[in-house]
Parts: sequence; C-alpha cells; structure tokens
Amino acid sequence: MNLLYLKSLHIIFVITWFAGLFYIVRLFIYHTEANSKPEPERSILINHFKGAEKRLLFGITMPSMILTYIFGLWMAFDMFGTDFPKWLLVKLAFVVGLTFYHLECHIILRNLHGNRFKYSSMQLRMWNEVTTLFLFAIIFIVVVRDDTWLKGVIWLAIIAVALYGSILIYKKVRNQTLK
Repeated sequence: MNLLYLKSLHIIFVITWFAGLFYIVRLFIYHTEANSKPEPERSILINHFKGAEKRLLFGITMPSMILTYIFGLWMAFDMFGTDFPKWLLVKLAFVVGLTFYHLECHIILRNLHGNRFKYSSMQLRMWNEVTTLFLFAIIFIVVVRDDTWLKGVIWLAIIAVALYGSILIYKKVRNQTLK
C-alpha cells in the first residue's frame, strides 16, 4: 500500500482515538455528577450515560486504537523494517502508555456501570488532562525527531502544571457560580 495512504489512515485513526479518549472521560465526569441528582433525574441521566459510554468506548474508541496500531506499525515496518530510529521507539513507548490509559478507562467504565464511584468529578477532570499530555508528547516526538529529551520533558512538565492550574481555576470559578 502507498505510504501516503498508510500515513493518512494512521492519522485519521489517531485523531478518532484521541477524540474518543477526551470525550469518554467527559462522559465519566457527567455520569459521576449525575449520581448526586435527585430521582428520577438521577436514574434517567445515569442510564443515558451508561449507554453513551459503552457505545463510545466499544464502537469508536477501541476500534480506533486497534486501527491506529495496525496502520502505524504497518507504516513503521514499511519505512524502517525492523531498524526503528530512537524517536520512533520513544513515540511507541508513549503510545503504549496511552494504551494503558485507555485500558484504565475501561476499568473506570466497569466501575461506573456497577454503580461504584471511585473518583470525584474533579479527579476525573485531572484524569482527562492526562490525554492532553500524551497528545503533546507524541506529536512533538514525531514532528521534532531529535535527541533533546530534557527540553521535551521540561516542556511537558510546564504543560502539565498549566493544565493543573487551569483545572484549579475552573474549580474555583465553578464553585463561585454555584453559590
């Protein structure tokens, strides 16, 4: 298959995988917040979120992850054989980390569907930003492709602190508007 077609398909499924991961945790947040609503609103919302979460995770996000791996590895072997450059090995390490993040989302889904609310909506908001860190890391590794890992780690730490700060600001503003 032409390399440009492989690259295009890989990018498309990377985007849908990330979109699914960003949105599934948003649904977990709303699901968790619905648990504190009065009946019958609580039951109606929770049933809605259970269906939406299941459709998103198994209908879009999981197939996107699998197709990302298929087209990405196909492209990598087509381009490099088995002699992967360092930057690609680092990228693959982050992709494996993202996969573990994805699998943890399955565990969160299973807990929520069993009416076990292990995380607050604030903890889930912070969890949602982990996807952003993976996105930044993977994109920068692929685009920059150099050995300045320390610089990259420093920028990733700065982004993480900025995301955490924005979550705290959001929480403060939200609490003030709810009063």
